[in-house]
Amino acid sequence: MRIQQLEYLEAIAATGSINEAAKRLFISQPSLSQAMKELEKEYQIQLFYRSRVGITLTDAGREFLNYARGVLDQVDLLDGHFRRGTGRKQHFAVSAQHYAFVVNAFVELVKEVGQDAYDFTLRETQTRAVLDDIQTGQAELGVIYLNGFNTPVMRRLIEEKDLVFTPLFTAQPHVFVGRDNPLTAKTRLTLADLEPYPYLSYEQGDASSFYFAEEIQSTLAHAKHVRVSDRATIFNLMVGLNGYTISSGIISSDLNDEKIVAIPLAVDDPITLGTLRRKQLALSPTAARYLALLKRYIRHYGFAVAD
Repeated sequence: MRIQQLEYLEAIAATGSINEAAKRLFISQPSLSQAMKELEKEYQIQLFYRSRVGITLTDAGREFLNYARGVLDQVDLLDGHFRRGTGRKQHFAVSAQHYAFVVNAFVELVKEVGQDAYDFTLRETQTRAVLDDIQTGQAELGVIYLNGFNTPVMRRLIEEKDLVFTPLFTAQPHVFVGRDNPLTAKTRLTLADLEPYPYLSYEQGDASSFYFAEEIQSTLAHAKHVRVSDRATIFNLMVGLNGYTISSGIISSDLNDEKIVAIPLAVDDPITLGTLRRKQLALSPTAARYLALLKRYIRHYGFAVAD
């Protein structure tokens, strides 16, 4: 295996085409194809599915590329320390349930990279999709929550998908409402207080299940229930409909509407938020830096991080 082959693999994955990758790399198409065949033969795996419309990575290919990017990131660090002008484009992807602190840390990461080349992905998505993204290598890190209700099912799925869940912090449930909602007159809310108001939750698609809900107490019946797919919409409905949702209590005025407030909910149902990653797959330097920024941001809000 040569470092050059890993760079070739990354270019093919980015373009989805041997021809386009060859042009980008300024080498001939036969030379590039031969280099990939040698790599496949050396490791006795199939890296690509080849078709008339292009090339896609196999499951083994996505896993191999994750490891390859870790190697290339280490080479980049070496070059950056001992050479100048040799930096490569950084790659990183995070997949998460809908949490503002995930976005805040991502923003800080991009700011640190500055004007250097990068190719980053941030997915706020459904719970099942977060697990699938990490399993298939579409993302390097995931962020989800566990609590007393969903832990048995989620732990089983995490184990089946060969993933690792690492706690970040534990939070007490909070109700998110618009600043003009009458509920803001109280410093602590009960479930009975919430009954007159529309309940807002994130829809979970075809894999809909109480265990995949992003909100605790998901088995409760609600007379008024609205499902949404993104954070901007749920915040708008908090203001426009006096709706509410239940989450960790972290709200940032830096990225979120200042019209949203968090009020403690009087239920004994703590939420443990944590990260997902593939087993036996070391984090890339970029992912490790993102994780550090994530922890730093959480501490800023007074949460004790589980190191």
